Amino acid sequence: MMNSSALTPKQIVAELDKYIVGQDDAKRNVAIALRNRWRRMNVQSEIQEDIIPNNILMIGATGVGKTEIARRLAKIADAPFVKVEASKFTEVGYVGRDVESMVRDLVEQSVNMVKARKKEEVKGKAAAIVEEIILDALIPAMKSTNSRTTFPSVTDSNEMPSSDVELNERTRNLFREKIKNGELEDRKIEIDIKQSGGGNVGMIGAGMMDEVSMMNLQEMINGMMPKKAKKRKVTVAEARKILLEEEAARLIDMDEVKEEALRKAEQAGIIFIDEIDKIASSHQKGGGPDVSREGVQRDLLPIVEGSTVNTKHGVIKTDHVLFIAAGAFHVSKPSDLIPELQGRFPIRVELNSLGKEDFVRILKEPKNALTKQYIALFEAEGVEITFTDEAIDAIAETAFFINAEMENIGARRLQTVISRLLNEYLFDVPDKIVAGSKLEISKEMVVERLSGLVKNKDLSEYIL
Repeated sequence: MMNSSALTPKQIVAELDKYIVGQDDAKRNVAIALRNRWRRMNVQSEIQEDIIPNNILMIGATGVGKTEIARRLAKIADAPFVKVEASKFTEVGYVGRDVESMVRDLVEQSVNMVKARKKEEVKGKAAAIVEEIILDALIPAMKSTNSRTTFPSVTDSNEMPSSDVELNERTRNLFREKIKNGELEDRKIEIDIKQSGGGNVGMIGAGMMDEVSMMNLQEMINGMMPKKAKKRKVTVAEARKILLEEEAARLIDMDEVKEEALRKAEQAGIIFIDEIDKIASSHQKGGGPDVSREGVQRDLLPIVEGSTVNTKHGVIKTDHVLFIAAGAFHVSKPSDLIPELQGRFPIRVELNSLGKEDFVRILKEPKNALTKQYIALFEAEGVEITFTDEAIDAIAETAFFINAEMENIGARRLQTVISRLLNEYLFDVPDKIVAGSKLEISKEMVVERLSGLVKNKDLSEYIL
């Protein structure tokens, strides 16, 4: 992972280019937004707190890369990222799910990120502790020198051990080497696994409490209950995995993790609100479902404006969280959103619909291109598959034609087409097409296999 603070807007766009074809305007805007965060953190005067991010509204049809741009941006920035559908908040009654839940999800994501990094830092120390626990389970250490218990005469020296304790120590050293070399991975041992005492506790009258209070109370009750140790017989390999998780968690200071995670979510968090057009009122006169839609917009407003949200890990301010909203806006227009919410998304970016040439590039260029994914799947079976340039051209042309004839679902149509093309081969591997075989996908093959898909006007069974 490249250090995001060292990336210039040009370098951020270059990173995005590895996965997303075209949409230069959108890439430039998100690159500036990401770099502005670094600039704000390096502002020396007190104005630093007043510099708020320019939230972005992406407008474009489905399958043109809106979500992918936001997701890849978060990876480049190594930032907590949450994607929510705005329509989710209209599902139940007039308000639907609590809008603040997106901020709580962001904090949860941030905690997981920081915890994973801290676990990586203490991995070496935890591995050494785990090794000793496994060794104790295999060959318990002798505490007393008075005991005359007979041990197996395994020694790494020609000299006879002077005592049982010395023999025990030599045996332990020999087994320690075996554990390090992976010679005892399948040996069964008995270990103690700590379990939380409580599980979820149901409470009468819980409906009167909000989500955060409920979570905090649950955590407090679970914390008060004693943790039980349960004995389990597992292999050394399984024991290492279980114990490593336990020991790493024990070595981490969770208060420090929560503090850093809250700071990371506040200063670097990205919330992607998809389908925002679904909560825009398509006509001015009230009534009907528009009441619900406007209600959700009004609930979103304080979060996007900057407010304080209670989470189970602590209090977070959303002033510096970057919000990226996206929608197709087929039925409604961005101006159908309430003016206050429009004002909170000052940067408008229109994403272009994808043409045949874009489809060709999507099949060839990105690091995770569909053709590369299928090559990897066949490679797993020992089969080599190649695509000629003419075949890729024909696949792109078919996908573009179907999008034009039917619903335009953008680049996702390529998955339908390529899956239809290769499914028969995927079924025949490895029974008919054995390992070591070579397959070449030619233009003729594409035309032959996809002709039925193009001719058939009722494409419902093939539409994603």
